[in-house]
Amino acid sequence: MADQDYYQILGVGRSAEVNEIKKAYRQLAMKYHPDKNPGDKEAEEKFKKIGEAYAVLSDPQKRRQYDQFGSAGMRGFGGFGGYGTPGGFDPFDIFREVFGGGFGDIFGMGTSGRRRSSARRGSDLQMRLKLTLEEIATGVNKKIKLKKLVHCNICSGSGLKPGTSKVACSVCRGAGEVAYRQGFFTVSRTCSHCQGEGQIIQHPCTKCNGDGRTKAETALDIDVPAGVSEGQYLTIQNAGNAGARGGANGDVIVVIEEIEHEHFERHGDDIVYHLPLSFPQAALGDEVEVPTLGGKAKISIAPGTQSEKILRMKGKGIPHLNSYGSGDQLVRVSVWTPTKVTEEEKKLLQDLAKHENMHPQKDDKSFFKKMKEAIL
Repeated sequence: MADQDYYQILGVGRSAEVNEIKKAYRQLAMKYHPDKNPGDKEAEEKFKKIGEAYAVLSDPQKRRQYDQFGSAGMRGFGGFGGYGTPGGFDPFDIFREVFGGGFGDIFGMGTSGRRRSSARRGSDLQMRLKLTLEEIATGVNKKIKLKKLVHCNICSGSGLKPGTSKVACSVCRGAGEVAYRQGFFTVSRTCSHCQGEGQIIQHPCTKCNGDGRTKAETALDIDVPAGVSEGQYLTIQNAGNAGARGGANGDVIVVIEEIEHEHFERHGDDIVYHLPLSFPQAALGDEVEVPTLGGKAKISIAPGTQSEKILRMKGKGIPHLNSYGSGDQLVRVSVWTPTKVTEEEKKLLQDLAKHENMHPQKDDKSFFKKMKEAIL
């Protein structure tokens, strides 16, 4: 997908409401429609781009996807195909959807031959993808099996028995629309007999019964970028159910779930690890080995380290999505107290208790100030 700003294409702000987006699209679509600008390739390309921008920004799921990942973050999840191609969005379909049936005849769409069959787009599929923090930290490619509707291999999705063809609808005479008189106006509506296709199937395919689709299990590659979070989702365009009788495929919506980690808690792009220390380690200092998302690493414990102190390991957290750098790993220290001691250990502790340094000083700072200073 080209790296482009859909908000800029439509001339709206990033906080624009749906009505504002639709209004901007209507104005631009009227201006750049190819039938209003015959032979103007630049206008035709602009018409395609504003249709693409509207298709994303008018759909709440696709808009959140775009806002979270940007154009670059959506790479590999499909794209917009050419006019009338099964793999993409048809800007003329979008135009008719916004302006309503029959409006396109103002520009001669009814006679230009540019109208395509109104075959319906297939439905979207949603799935949940569980990831470990290690997979989230590096990004991962997942290969899964997906049961869905695919185009029939006997009739190639047409729904026709091989060797036969469609015939013009007897109700709309192939127009796909029926005109109704309402006072001084003529209103066009989708033909209910052929569902707007303009043609009907007299001899359906025996495998799919004229639907153009059959059930199948397919393989799906999911490229997950590093730094995703629980609840975010990826849209894999054109990977969903096939549309009836040659209609375009729907999308697959992949919702991210995080698997609870054995050692870490995630807070944004930072991860927290709880490190128990013995009293001698905390009092005298030490160098200890701790787990990280990239393997084991050593961390220095300064002499006199207090319980609940937080040590920061820069850049050892989760990478920032769609940006440079990573969060940190926060190591929260807790001084471990034994629950059982031997007689010898008890005597040693009693001897230590006689020393003044083994007791909190009276002029110690408040507990809350210590907690504030513990976070480096």
